Amino acid sequence: MVIDVKPRLAALRDSLAAKNLDGLLVASTDNRRYLSGFTARDELLTETCGWLLITRREAFLITDFRYQEWARQEAPHCEVKVYKDSLGAALAELLRAGGLRRLGFESAYLSVRNYQRLTEIAADARLEMEWLPQEGLVEELREVKSSEEVTAIRKALRLTEKVFTEVAAWLAPGLSERRAAWEIERRLREEGSEGVAFPPIVAAGPNSARPHHHPGEAVIRPGEPIIIDMGARLEGYCADMTRTLILGEPTPRFREIYTLVRQAQIRAEEGIKAGLNSVDADALAREVIVRAGHGEAFGHSLGHGVGLAVHEAPSLSPHKDRASTLKAGSIATVEPGVYLPGWGGVRLEDMVLIHPDGAEVLTELGFYEW
Repeated sequence: MVIDVKPRLAALRDSLAAKNLDGLLVASTDNRRYLSGFTARDELLTETCGWLLITRREAFLITDFRYQEWARQEAPHCEVKVYKDSLGAALAELLRAGGLRRLGFESAYLSVRNYQRLTEIAADARLEMEWLPQEGLVEELREVKSSEEVTAIRKALRLTEKVFTEVAAWLAPGLSERRAAWEIERRLREEGSEGVAFPPIVAAGPNSARPHHHPGEAVIRPGEPIIIDMGARLEGYCADMTRTLILGEPTPRFREIYTLVRQAQIRAEEGIKAGLNSVDADALAREVIVRAGHGEAFGHSLGHGVGLAVHEAPSLSPHKDRASTLKAGSIATVEPGVYLPGWGGVRLEDMVLIHPDGAEVLTELGFYEW
């Protein structure tokens, strides 16, 4: 997928002007890709494939010898600067040449060590700089998806559903969680995924009461809930989907909890729309679960945005300090859950595209119906 990054750069420059910033130093892998098209991913906090320096008029991708050809091929709207001594020294040269004085940086992604090094190098070069921490400048742009981004996410979701259906049919008593998780990852990759959006979660029996359980040697047994949370990554974009299964005849308790979670999910999906406060969106599902007496068993947010990252804006959280107004064009998950220690849990997760008048459910895979 080829996306024109020029409108994104223009929108960011409008934000720079509004904040009276001369430029922004971009350290986030996903933000770098969003603004440049450069697809390399940073796998370690202590290493980077390159940083972006976006000014009011120019865009620089600062990288090293290993990535120079890759960067030039994928980031035609950026001037690629290959450093030999240090990234900080190369940045200082650009700051001096551009006469930059007020530089924003991504406080959530620039480590203290890197910040100290950069500011020391700038001071040694006698640059008179203000280093101004910023949050959300690029993330706010990423929240509203273009038609090309929506198409990529739909493709990733279709692949996710296909592999889930295959694995669900393959599951059998006696298999370990870890074996099932590997089967998910293997099939995703073999059937076209660039990788997994996140390590698959397979949580069987009592382990399904742990929302982000790491698959281990626990064995899948009949009559116990099995949470599977998985997602493909295609063209850089993520899918995220959860279903809860049971092998054999569903128990009365499983039917009760599953039906409750599904009712909460339906209410949220029917009520979410652009302009709604995210706290109120969370409350749509949470109120259903609270009325049933399981409010304490639903301890996480209703959902989150998905795009280049599997967790991004908006946050459909019950916490007011994370509140935002939902925007048309955002893609988010709707994933209520009930988790009962000693028994297990049920989580059901769809992805929705938010419109002015409602939410379009992108996930096509169905549910148990009783």
